[in-house]
Amino acid sequence: MAEGYLESHYAEYERRKAAWLKKKKKQARPLIEKPEDEAL
Repeated sequence: MAEGYLESHYAEYERRKAAWLKKKKKQARPLIEKPEDEAL
């Protein structure tokens, strides 16, 4: 009984973790390019 409980909760955890990682990848900040002349 305990194994089924742990397996179902772990499966839910994995699903939520995958969704979080997918969302995090989508929101990646674009890299800011530095100008070649730093004086600007």
